[in-house]
Amino acid sequence: MKIVALDIQTLFPEAEDDNCFEINEQELGRLCGADDELICCRNMNVNHFGSMERLNEAVATAIANADVVITNKVKLNKANLNAGIKLILVSGTGTNNITFADTDALGIRVQNCVAYGVNSVVQHTLGLMLSLINNITVADRHVRQGDWNRSENFCICRYFFPLELKSSTIGIIGCGAIGRGVAEAASALGMKVLLAERRGAQQIRDGRTAFEEVLAESDVISVHCPLTPQTAGLISDRELSLMKRNAYLINVARGGVVDEHALYRALTEKRIAGAATDVLTEEPPRENILLSDLDNLIVTPHIAWGSRNARMEIIRQMSVHIAELKKAATA
Repeated sequence: MKIVALDIQTLFPEAEDDNCFEINEQELGRLCGADDELICCRNMNVNHFGSMERLNEAVATAIANADVVITNKVKLNKANLNAGIKLILVSGTGTNNITFADTDALGIRVQNCVAYGVNSVVQHTLGLMLSLINNITVADRHVRQGDWNRSENFCICRYFFPLELKSSTIGIIGCGAIGRGVAEAASALGMKVLLAERRGAQQIRDGRTAFEEVLAESDVISVHCPLTPQTAGLISDRELSLMKRNAYLINVARGGVVDEHALYRALTEKRIAGAATDVLTEEPPRENILLSDLDNLIVTPHIAWGSRNARMEIIRQMSVHIAELKKAATA
């Protein structure tokens, strides 16, 4: 069986290293048996090829004789697929890079990975929240710039943090496995938890709180919903205006859920206390207003999902699907 991985380097810390696949040979070996051929591609992105047309040509060539195709962000559609492919594996949860009308027409099964990074994302959410509220990253940056050396006091008082989590409220938007995990962790820290109902809902379900009320009452808003037509721009000027001036926003969902220009305005005008995001609308970003040097903003490069445990679980799930395909082929 021929397995072609288009951008599997994103599972490893050595992704930028030319020897990434050799370094991680043992982990990659879990995907295939002795009689299988595993081909790992590099640079399957539009920046490398200069245009989507040339990228599609390169992808089509790479997967021409593949039984299994592994992708994370590489788009797969009629421009590069062929009927010989039996299985597409998405090395993540999101499948928005797959055109299902095209895979269905060719009879290609598509399988994503599920629930692999819940603990990892919960942990990163807490890390962002604590770093933001406790001024950890900004204080560290200014200490290294010499502010403490020049201080007239034994401490730099302007970095005192305003909020103790035990006496605060967290509002969670998106109550799937990750949202529930954050709720559990926040409760353990003594926080009051509000689970947001869908925006515009006519009825409030048991255990949920109206969307606008969550925004108004929470000291921390943590976003964990998927990006859909209904959630695109979910947090914009109006929603930010409902938040407390001393409240914080955390986004580890998708960049498009939060209106980045509205967030920038709210941060620079001090209409909210701060924000932290692990995601941006365009990734990698070429230009983005949130990459400005703001002391009340933390940006991390889409790494919340990437604990070693989570990445190895992705490989495990994909290996199971490949084994199932082999078993079906010999049945």
